[in-house]
Amino acid sequence: MKRRDLLKLAVVLGGTAAVARQSMFCSAAAALDGGAKDELIALRDVAASRGLIFGAAIPKKNLFGDPLFSRIVSRQCGILVPELELKWEALRPAPDQFDFRGGDWLYEYTQTNHMLFRGHTLVWEAALPTWFERIVNARNAKSILLDHISTVVRHYAGKMHSWDVVNEGFRIEDGRPDGLKSTPWLQFIGPEYIEAAFHAAHEADPKATLFYNENWLEPETEVSEKKRRAVLAFVTSLKKKGVPIHGLGIQSHLFAEANVTGPNFQRFLQEVADLGLAIVISELDVRDKNLTWGLSDRYTWIARSQGRPDGLPVRPLLYDANLEPTAARWAVQRALEQAPAR
Repeated sequence: MKRRDLLKLAVVLGGTAAVARQSMFCSAAAALDGGAKDELIALRDVAASRGLIFGAAIPKKNLFGDPLFSRIVSRQCGILVPELELKWEALRPAPDQFDFRGGDWLYEYTQTNHMLFRGHTLVWEAALPTWFERIVNARNAKSILLDHISTVVRHYAGKMHSWDVVNEGFRIEDGRPDGLKSTPWLQFIGPEYIEAAFHAAHEADPKATLFYNENWLEPETEVSEKKRRAVLAFVTSLKKKGVPIHGLGIQSHLFAEANVTGPNFQRFLQEVADLGLAIVISELDVRDKNLTWGLSDRYTWIARSQGRPDGLPVRPLLYDANLEPTAARWAVQRALEQAPAR
């Protein structure tokens, strides 16, 4: 697959998987060829004209401390995802404390700027607070998990477009027959922690749209095919049990030089859609050339954690470090304009 085709895949993915509802959205990320620069149209407006939602994951500090960047985000994005503020390590400074200040600030930002708000994430082992290892054990893990979910989802009840309830729960390399990742939640509670998390979130806000979010589902490799089969079997079992799961988030951490998708991935999407689940691109980055979730090269996590081996600046986003639109920005607009209407 050519690099310029990656974004087209992202934008039309909902149609490929026969998703009917207007819940398909792309993270702020984009493709590659510059081409002719026509009229610059707000991406949120182009997406809305096709029945899509376009947005970005942005932390409070980048909006609060950079007025020009904030204006670009508010104009371009129709949905905002807190990049840090709703993860456990930010929300839970102590076992008996919740700190909603960051998340609440971002929610008010979305309301001021007529944006939707998306919750990320209620369950993820990679963003746990420092006290977790000292406090949580097999005796109290389930009650701590369910209390966290109930408290957080109730706090934002009626305010969220959707939630990533469980994030990255599978890893084939861990060797389990069911493909589940060996996380503290799995070790302390067992596989039922995922089912319990969805029930708790639904009970806290019955109107919330709830997603399972997963990575590395696209490549035509043996490991990814095993992961697709494991995820499909699991979400199928949840649906059969009546668990309130409404969709699958595709993270799409892609590599520009790789053949990232093929018939097995397309079949997987159709099988997920046949379960009645919505499909969204919840995150999107193409490395090491041009894409990541975010909006400007001024603030990209790749520069901090996965810089280029040649030492040159990374240039992955829709706006460069000076907040000027890049070739990727125009590619996103063209791809959205060409997307089939939902």
